[in-house]
Amino acid sequence: MRLILIVTGALWGAWSGLLLPRAAHRLSVDPEEPWQGQCPDGHPITGPFDGWLGRAHCTTDTDTTDTTGSHGPTPPSGTPDPTPCGSYGPNTLAVSTATALICATLAAATGPHPELLVWLLATPVAVLLALVDLKVHRLPDVLTLPLAAATLTLLGITDALPAAAGSWPTALYGGLALGATYEVLYLLNPAGMGFGDVKLALGLGTALGWYGWPVLVTGAFAGVLYGAVYGLGMVALRRAGRKTAIPLGPFMLGGAFTGLLLGAFAVA
Repeated sequence: MRLILIVTGALWGAWSGLLLPRAAHRLSVDPEEPWQGQCPDGHPITGPFDGWLGRAHCTTDTDTTDTTGSHGPTPPSGTPDPTPCGSYGPNTLAVSTATALICATLAAATGPHPELLVWLLATPVAVLLALVDLKVHRLPDVLTLPLAAATLTLLGITDALPAAAGSWPTALYGGLALGATYEVLYLLNPAGMGFGDVKLALGLGTALGWYGWPVLVTGAFAGVLYGAVYGLGMVALRRAGRKTAIPLGPFMLGGAFTGLLLGAFAVA
């Protein structure tokens, strides 16, 4: 049974990971800017779901037949080059593989418990958040807030099932507690983290709280530890200064992943 879950999780992760690169490119913009609607060379992005899902690959179909000489006509100034620019954004294979490994690992740790479905559904969103934060140091509300709401709602449904291995009330309180903790940290040092980290903490605290307070504390601490190790490593390599901002989202997500694995193994 567990092997079937692992294979299913891996297949889900691989397929959903294939859909993320284009969304990661489109969401990787500075605050107050509209979502990306073009590839790096200025071609309009089209495709499934209004161009939001799929690999980041420009397939502009434009007639480039040479009609005026060996190099063809010169486009007017200010217009995009009609030649497709190929792949851009996150590497599709790498994203798909990483998402598959995360889902398979969660399936192996969680086993035949209904909360596994929640973790598998949340994983592509978490990977997408990490990709965007790494690119532009931003965690969009369009992802963090629905992630928190959906996680809380789905765990509430899961709590009513007989094989559930966690507690929905603790998940609720865990989300509030971790969100409040990050909000205090934000107020104390707004230059050290963004408010998007606070919103992400709501969803992560909810997931970690499902397995209890020790798991919540462990996952939260692991995220801080991972971020600190990365920051110190960048300083040691002279690639960043002590005041250089780093994206906290990927490390918060990594800490939550660690906590979920520990919690799942503990109740297996």
